[in-house]
Amino acid sequence: MIHEIIPVGMLQCNCHIVGDPGTREAIVIDPGDEVERILEALDRHKLKVRAILNTHAHIDHVGGLKKMREATCAPVLLHQEDLDLYRALEMQARWIGFAAPELTEINEFLKEGQTVRWGGYELRVMHTPGHTKGSVCLYVPVKEANAAGPVLFAGDTLFAGSVGRTDLWGGSFEEIMRSLRGKLLALPEETVVYPGHGSATTIGEEKQSNPFLQCVKPSNAG
Repeated sequence: MIHEIIPVGMLQCNCHIVGDPGTREAIVIDPGDEVERILEALDRHKLKVRAILNTHAHIDHVGGLKKMREATCAPVLLHQEDLDLYRALEMQARWIGFAAPELTEINEFLKEGQTVRWGGYELRVMHTPGHTKGSVCLYVPVKEANAAGPVLFAGDTLFAGSVGRTDLWGGSFEEIMRSLRGKLLALPEETVVYPGHGSATTIGEEKQSNPFLQCVKPSNAG
């Protein structure tokens, strides 16, 4: 599996390029800014983008969507519960002093349990509200990832040593705890977690050391 992480924008959102070295098909996750750098990496790996996926609709994760869509003609996927948040990019930009990027069409809504395929790989969509109403995590099983363990693209739901903030529009601490307990903590401990910002971790490491998770037990739900 080809996997390149490009921290983009003032808030250093982790944009992921995930490609199949055989078919040269790829997905792009969270192209928040600096689309030229993302396109350069795609060209360097000779990859064709099949889908542009978004873990949630905060401006630092979706600011480059229009440029990415225009450059690749790939469909843009987002959970429907974050559509209003995406349409409010101008308001988000005012909050943090950014110039508001132009909007693009959302071509498909991500759904709980949905499978997204590219080349010989696939991922499963996990709806994990709490950071935003439409936050999702994207889970690649080990047999598909061809890696030491399964892979989770966690957006801003789970970080190394922390969890996503819940004090912004659509956030809920109770919901993010339900998402963590009911879905993420039920994943195999060897699952490699790639957060929306910062360094990678594993589910096992977070169970042991993340202060937000010390009193959170996995649930059989979800």
